[in-house]
Amino acid sequence: MQQRYHRKRAFKRSAIGSTLALLLCAPLSWASEEATSELSMPQTVGDTQFASERDAVMWRQQELKDIESLVRQLRFDLINNQDVETAAPRLTELQERATAQQLLPSFIAGTHGGGSEARASIWEEWNEFAAGFTDLEDKITQLVEVAEQGDTRNTARALSEVGASCKSCHRAYRYD
Repeated sequence: MQQRYHRKRAFKRSAIGSTLALLLCAPLSWASEEATSELSMPQTVGDTQFASERDAVMWRQQELKDIESLVRQLRFDLINNQDVETAAPRLTELQERATAQQLLPSFIAGTHGGGSEARASIWEEWNEFAAGFTDLEDKITQLVEVAEQGDTRNTARALSEVGASCKSCHRAYRYD
C-alpha cells in the first residue's frame, strides 16, 4: 500500500514537472502579450537595462562571443569526450543565455556602425532577425533532448544545427 502511495505521488510530481517543462518550452506564439512585447525592437536605451547604446553594443558582442565559446566547449564535451554529464551545466547555460528575451534587448534601434558589427538590416528586418533567435532556441532544445539520449551521432548533428543557426544569422546581419 505504501509503495503504491509513493508511486502515485512520484507520478504526480513527474506530471507536474513535465507540465512545467512543456510550458517553459512552449512556442513563443503561446506566450502572453507581455512576453511577446519583450521581443519588440527597443527604440531607445530607456527601453532597456543598459546605461548607453555603447554599453548595449559591448554587452551583446561579449555575450555572443561567450555563447560561441560555450558551443565550442560543448562540442568538446559531447562529441570528443562523449560526456553528457559534464556537458549538462553548459547545456543549461546555453539554454539560458542564447534566447531572444536575453539578447534582443541589446539590439537598440540604430545601434550599428561605430564599433558594432551589426548591419542596419537588423532593424529593417526585425521580425526575421528575431525569428532567427526563435530558431536558435528550437535547435538548442533539440540538442539538449538528443544529448540526453546519449546518441553521439545525432548529438553531433544537433550541435551542427545549432552552429548553422548562428551562422545563418551572422551571414545576414553581421559584418565580418
